[in-house]
Amino acid sequence: MKFTKMHGAGNDFIIIDGRGGAVSPEDAPALAKRLCTRRTSIGADGLMLVTEPKIGGDFAMLFLNNDGTIGEMCGNGARCITRWGLEHGLSKGDEAKIETTAGIVTGRRITRTEVTVRLNTPTKIVTEMTVRDRLVSYVELGNPAIPHCIVFSDDINELTHDELFDLGRTLRHDSAFPKGANVTFAVKMGEDRLKCVTFERGVEDFTLACGTGAGSTALALTLRGIVSGRETKLHFPGGLLKVSVRNEEEGYGLYLTGPTCVVAEGEYFEEI
Repeated sequence: MKFTKMHGAGNDFIIIDGRGGAVSPEDAPALAKRLCTRRTSIGADGLMLVTEPKIGGDFAMLFLNNDGTIGEMCGNGARCITRWGLEHGLSKGDEAKIETTAGIVTGRRITRTEVTVRLNTPTKIVTEMTVRDRLVSYVELGNPAIPHCIVFSDDINELTHDELFDLGRTLRHDSAFPKGANVTFAVKMGEDRLKCVTFERGVEDFTLACGTGAGSTALALTLRGIVSGRETKLHFPGGLLKVSVRNEEEGYGLYLTGPTCVVAEGEYFEEI
């Protein structure tokens, strides 16, 4: 089975071309768990299965977390698969239209490695709510929704890794979020500049970067007046992501820009 491994700011993915029935969507959850396991397999945060488009996109993407659960969409994954689609001739010019579970996402190549995607339009925004005695924001992107909880607080720097992990896991499962939530912690570093880390559902751990988390954080903190929204720079452990918030006719447009990297291409042998 041929595969490509890519990462976007440290958020790493395995891409399998399943067009023509090479891999069925029904088999994808078990495949994701096998391929994404670190040490004994290729290892990744998620698997992206490319399938035939059905609603006008250039191609479709089924995204699965490394535990085999289906994710609605992934921002850094969409940036990586935009580049993959362009380099494999699935899209023309510098733009790709990708069908995801949460709707069509449009990606554009800026340079050979830098890609921008317009994330799914926000469908629910709660700028301030209290959960577990914490003031948080809550954003849902697309339909079905990608849920994000945003915690903006200076005291995050004072927490140990284990304390932050426990807080992220607790908020991720809180009953205030019916589908659970990805949890992004953010601290202001300067004007329109944030230090962030995201505890991702499905991975059930911190990842090196989260694209939809970056977009949701930039939107929530723009609406709270903490950043301007023009181009928020979000520093994740895996690298820098940039988000521009635009007020458009269909709702807020969230434009996520960052690096992509092709790590490897090869063949997977099913010996496990």
